[in-house]
Amino acid sequence: MEIQAISKLAVEALEDIKGKDIIELDTSKLTSLFQRMIVATGDSNRQVKALANNVQVTLKEAGVDIVGSEGHESGEWVLVDAGDVVIHVMLPAVRDYYDIEALWGGQKPSFAAGAAKPWSAV
Repeated sequence: MEIQAISKLAVEALEDIKGKDIIELDTSKLTSLFQRMIVATGDSNRQVKALANNVQVTLKEAGVDIVGSEGHESGEWVLVDAGDVVIHVMLPAVRDYYDIEALWGGQKPSFAAGAAKPWSAV
């Protein structure tokens, strides 16, 4: 199955369960690990789990191999790895905090001269 078809199926599966702010990024020029990344938001832990589960079921029914899935325990951020397409489903606060679409969109974080970074190593 082509990458575009897998992405389309994943997006449709997210839309079926009312996923919000769905973004599909072409990462083929940024990494050789996967070709597309899809990011979506769910309103609750239960919805995040349901969104990710629906993506997995839909892709499996279409014959797509699911490499793995993580995060179902907490439901704050669930990742579904379908090989060339990786799907991230997150709660709004988690998505705002990590802002992975900006990272994979090629934008680098910038800081004012002398300003402290918004994180620290533990």
